[in-house]
Amino acid sequence: MDGNRKVFYHLLANTLLVSVINFTVWFAITFYVYLQTRSVFATSVIAGIFLVMTALTGIWFGSLVDHHRKKTVMQGSALISATLYAAAFVVYQLTPRHEFTDPSSVLLWAFVVLLMCGVIAGNIRTIALPTLVTVLIPEAERDKANGLVGSAAGVSFLVTSVISGVLVGASGMFWVLLLAVGVLAVSMLHLGLLAVREQPTGETTPATDDPSAAPAREVDLRGTLRVVHNVPGLLALIVFSAFNNFLGGVFMALMDAYGLSLVSVQAWGLLWGVLSTGFIVGGLLVARTGLGRNPLRLLLGVNVVLWTVTILFPLRSSVALLAVGMYAYMLLVPYAEAAEQTILQKVVPYERQGRVFGFAQSVEQAASPLTAFLIGPIAQFVFIPLMTDGVGADTIGGWFGVGADRGLALVFVLTGVLGLAATVLALRSAPYRRLSGYYLRQPEPAGPDAEPSPDADAVDLSTAEDLVDDASRRSPGRRGQ
Repeated sequence: MDGNRKVFYHLLANTLLVSVINFTVWFAITFYVYLQTRSVFATSVIAGIFLVMTALTGIWFGSLVDHHRKKTVMQGSALISATLYAAAFVVYQLTPRHEFTDPSSVLLWAFVVLLMCGVIAGNIRTIALPTLVTVLIPEAERDKANGLVGSAAGVSFLVTSVISGVLVGASGMFWVLLLAVGVLAVSMLHLGLLAVREQPTGETTPATDDPSAAPAREVDLRGTLRVVHNVPGLLALIVFSAFNNFLGGVFMALMDAYGLSLVSVQAWGLLWGVLSTGFIVGGLLVARTGLGRNPLRLLLGVNVVLWTVTILFPLRSSVALLAVGMYAYMLLVPYAEAAEQTILQKVVPYERQGRVFGFAQSVEQAASPLTAFLIGPIAQFVFIPLMTDGVGADTIGGWFGVGADRGLALVFVLTGVLGLAATVLALRSAPYRRLSGYYLRQPEPAGPDAEPSPDADAVDLSTAEDLVDDASRRSPGRRGQ
């Protein structure tokens, strides 16, 4: 198993390198377009392209991961991105610069779309890597491996904006694109030298009599939905995560405006650089401590804390309170993400994991942009007037404060209240108990060389809830599992 773990570390480093370069391209084109056009609308369209394309391609990318060798699709992802970046470089070199100053220029948007398609192609890796964790890492250690994946994402987020700003400031998109093509070529060469195991051995995977669980050379959304439905409570978990992302769109839309109402743009940028380290530290903590026996309970417990933080940090116009709250938020997000991945890796048949991860990505990613597009006008025309000279300012302004920033703060507080209420309801729900019981009843791994028992996958779902209730009675100070 040491050899497999070494391969995982190589894959993680390779994916980190590619993620940094893909997100560097995304940030760079956003910076470049704004500097050239001074159009906030144009930069928001770029963000919208990324989010919408991510939501639309997740299921298809998942099917590619299931139907082909994981190493092959990861190399194909890098090749497609490199090809699109090379094509964009040609467009960049041949296009007169004045074309890029017009936000309605067809050539500008052709350039942007080429680059964003290259970035989106990199999402195949974010689906393939968790399935390779299933293959390469023993079940008892997968939660820690997922924590390392979260740390890698945090590192890429931390360094990307710095690299993008430096390169765009020095030479526009010239060195960004040359570096992108070169790094992707190196990543393909490195990946080509790795021998990656493609099938899990020595551990059991959830059994299913559903023929849709077998690989098919099609996207097969209906079959994927059937597999999700066959795991008790799994669809509810995905819907819950999508709802969280729906509320999380408030952060996407309003956090910069709220922060900039408290500090200068330079201080805000520096603060986010510091806050980003919370994501890295959180992932490393997951890698060290793991997630415990029941990741689902931890996932919901983390959400209780996250939404409580969302209620508390806006109660005063304080950058210190904002910084502490957001650092705690960033620190805990890797626990939530690792928990969801760990649950899916255990309860979903391996041959379907790519499609289920892709389906979850599509559903969950579709929620944030919807809120981000809706909440801006609502905040601008409802909550800011409400807390400036409206009823809100008259009723709670004496202790909450008045002004535009207090209108934004009120949106955060109400979002936290909704999120906290939804999480408490989820903790008390039947789908939570069913999925928790199903997860706990899955057989534990017998070791890397053990042969699975013929009955190892049999799950007595009829007794799962009884198990939960019994566990709850034995541990009166804790929620049932």
